[in-house]
Amino acid sequence: MEQRLAVQLGDWQLDNPIIPASGTFGFGYEFQEFYDINILGSIATKGTTLEPRFGNPTPRIAECTNGMINSVGLQNPGLDKVVTEEFAKLQKIFHKKVVANISGFSIEEYVACAKRMDEQDIVGIIEVNISCPNVKHGGMSFGTDPKAAYEVTKAVKEVVKHKPVYIKLSPNVTDIVAIAKACEEAGADGISMINTLLGSRFDLKTGKPIIHNIMGGFSGPAILPVALRMVYQVFEAVQIPIIGIGGISKAEDVIEMMSAGATAVQIGAENCRNPYVCKEIIERLPQLMDELHIDRLQDIIGRAHR
Repeated sequence: MEQRLAVQLGDWQLDNPIIPASGTFGFGYEFQEFYDINILGSIATKGTTLEPRFGNPTPRIAECTNGMINSVGLQNPGLDKVVTEEFAKLQKIFHKKVVANISGFSIEEYVACAKRMDEQDIVGIIEVNISCPNVKHGGMSFGTDPKAAYEVTKAVKEVVKHKPVYIKLSPNVTDIVAIAKACEEAGADGISMINTLLGSRFDLKTGKPIIHNIMGGFSGPAILPVALRMVYQVFEAVQIPIIGIGGISKAEDVIEMMSAGATAVQIGAENCRNPYVCKEIIERLPQLMDELHIDRLQDIIGRAHR
């Protein structure tokens, strides 16, 4: 692995900044048939909740121009099975640490998931998805209110003793900088951003929504400019590392996202279209760096601000 691709995410050095995003790569081992997944910087594992979840009713996927809408609804086997079975399968073939994505519908659920993930050797970072509806407060997402974001971050940080905690931010807000600053103030070690935008599609023949839940998370190349803008804004406002997510589908997008301020990147929707995309980006990066006269990726982080 080329040393020039390495990046420093807090205390953790990654061989390269490429991480498949949570929910688009299963638990990782499913992709082993396509290529050796050990070439990846890391893997963000499927969003894990305390209890098993069947997810939302179908249809829950709709195609869009340059993207897709999903309303999968955090389908997962639950915390216990993830740490005992899914991680065990992954550890047999993947020899690096993972970004363990957790979700919850109350602060207590987040805390329980974080505490358990903190004990797992395979976990390098705990990524807290605060885009879930807070069931105790009328379904308002934790990530849309700085106070709620602060509270969940603080509660998780109080129980996590060994792993860095990164908060995954929702873009469906008026001021993402205020949310990021609240997370930093509450002790977050880093920020992952952005999660999906809200979108809808309607059937031309019937006029009815294509997605059973009417709305879903819009992702794919079309959202890259929004993600870049938000990463740029948050980099200006916080001192903690950012993992950039949203619309990345090629090596050029990685360079752009790192220039805006991301230390590492996650690739989501594109894995669903092309299972080889992460491998292709890792292979293309050194060549692209030569074309752009970049010696080391670490040197370009946030260069748009200099």
